[in-house]
Amino acid sequence: MSETDFQPSHPAQEAPNVDPALLDDLIDAVDEKDTRWLARTLQRMHPADAADLLEALSFDTFSEAVELLGGELPPDILIELRDSYREEAVDVLPDTAVAMALDELDSDDATVILEDLEDDRRERILEDLEPFDRAQLERGLAYEEESAGRLMQTEFVAVPEYWTVGHTIDHARSLGEELPEIFYEIYVIDPAHRLMGVVQLATLLRTPRDVQLADIMTDPLSDIRTDMDQEEVAFQFQKYSLASAPVKDGAGRLVGMITVDDMVDVMQEEAAEDLLSLLNVTSADGSDTVWDSVRARAPWLAVNLLTAFIASAIISLFENTIDTIVALAILMPVVAALGGNAGSQGLVVAVRAIAERQLDGAAARRAILREVLTGVVNGVLFAIGVGVIAMLWFHDVKLSLVIATAMLVTFLWAGLSGILVPLGLKKLGADPAVASSVFVLTLTDVMAFFSFLGLATLILL
Repeated sequence: MSETDFQPSHPAQEAPNVDPALLDDLIDAVDEKDTRWLARTLQRMHPADAADLLEALSFDTFSEAVELLGGELPPDILIELRDSYREEAVDVLPDTAVAMALDELDSDDATVILEDLEDDRRERILEDLEPFDRAQLERGLAYEEESAGRLMQTEFVAVPEYWTVGHTIDHARSLGEELPEIFYEIYVIDPAHRLMGVVQLATLLRTPRDVQLADIMTDPLSDIRTDMDQEEVAFQFQKYSLASAPVKDGAGRLVGMITVDDMVDVMQEEAAEDLLSLLNVTSADGSDTVWDSVRARAPWLAVNLLTAFIASAIISLFENTIDTIVALAILMPVVAALGGNAGSQGLVVAVRAIAERQLDGAAARRAILREVLTGVVNGVLFAIGVGVIAMLWFHDVKLSLVIATAMLVTFLWAGLSGILVPLGLKKLGADPAVASSVFVLTLTDVMAFFSFLGLATLILL
């Protein structure tokens, strides 16, 4: 079967906030090649709403709409599109339209567009830009992906400490179009361009014109370097409730600024990535083919297949016991299922706490103790419940004691695995969200089968 056999037709998927009548009008305009109506309608809408409307089109119709618009597609709509749609739009747009978008967008958004381009085309488009603009964009691309350097914009307002409030306000006004479209603070620097302090815009506007910035500036709450991972940047924004933050290079020089609108996207991406990793899948998009989904999920299913055979190997060690006592085969899934759920509960809590930096030092030891005690308490409760049910079902006191004991042991082991596995992976430098679930589920299954069948062999035979 060829890859083309997997291609879906990409039907239109109406977004919750898209007016069906407007969507029909948009489709008609694309069919009739009414470029003027398309451009006028999209320009009147908020960029995010316009992006939703375009994404409600089938993928082929979306490509046709972008091709019709060409340079009339507003860059602020382009940057609001989801990754796959934005990449398709950039592929369809002519070089002149892409270059115009790069010129109009802030440097951080322009870097996102450049990432979507093939190397040859990127170089060709950069050559047509002004030398200063090209140098700024190339510097942004030089930073590692998912780093603060990639996220930051190089448009910001920085002034010396001896300036007054009035001088600073007049300077900001004189910048005209060079002034950042959105900013919340003024950065105070020394002659070497090292960050000395921050002045909030609200403070600046409330202060008399003759007051020096050195008298009203405060120390920055964050400490963000260009090579810092975006997840750590998001943590600082969340911890200090930041609207924006300065970015420094390795020498401590101020080189950029990150605003909260970019960090909201990062926080959502990181949270979604952790959730999907725990489920052993990757993100899906409306433009994904069946083959894309198969390639993303099949490797993890293969890993789960291997772990399933490990659990089966444990069961095979007690084949004679199961043949002798058929009730064990009936009750085995109960122990494994409850133990697996208990381990997954602890794992989700642990991974989220690690992402939010809540499991460092003594907090980690307290979390381990908490999970042990939780496992013991839940183990006792469910051991009694399962033991009573087994007694009523099979009228066998020894069998009830075996499954109750196995349940207690499995719950305790599941609690320990749920916290120790992600902490161990973190210490080894791995992402706890990516690999933890496979290890935890395997460990709990192995312990569930080994403890239940092992105790049954010792006690019941």
